[in-house]
Amino acid sequence: MAITAFGSKGEAAVAAKIGLIYGSDDGNTETIAFRIQARLGEENVDVLDVSDVTQMDFASYDKLILGIPTWDFGQIQSDWEDFWDDVKEVGFEGKTVALFGLGDQFGYGDFFLDAMGMLHDVIVENGAKIVGHWPVEGYEFDASKALIEGEGLFVGLGIDEDQQPELSASRLNKWVSQISHEFNLGYEPIELDD
Repeated sequence: MAITAFGSKGEAAVAAKIGLIYGSDDGNTETIAFRIQARLGEENVDVLDVSDVTQMDFASYDKLILGIPTWDFGQIQSDWEDFWDDVKEVGFEGKTVALFGLGDQFGYGDFFLDAMGMLHDVIVENGAKIVGHWPVEGYEFDASKALIEGEGLFVGLGIDEDQQPELSASRLNKWVSQISHEFNLGYEPIELDD
């Protein structure tokens, strides 16, 4: 499905819809998913709960944003865990994927964003091209499976709604702008102070 959007200079650009698939137990990851959609435009992003998807939903999009929180001591969120064997079977060849993860860097600093790192490893093994790497500056944690060794980057955007909710809007604005260019969308996202 193609849509028409207009860039900052008014030129028309055609882009495919983005599939944003998330899992959420307490609602924080769901809220972040819709905050991302608001920046990119509701008409440009389909937001889907992983508890309601099938492997075919992944196949419907060339561009995907996947959101996953880390629970307790590095555990995968329950709906993603239920879908884990299925996601291991999804072919990501030809797909560009951005990741965002939620975690608590002070309460669980030894496992910060681990689930995002684990999801990254599965989809890269299945052929995904990853965009949206994010700097580790501004975070305090001890260890993370989401780190790219030696690069000072996470595999995707890190959000900490427990300890740093006041930084989420600016992080989202910067990251969504970054991935809009890396996705080659042809339009600028909206900056929000939400």
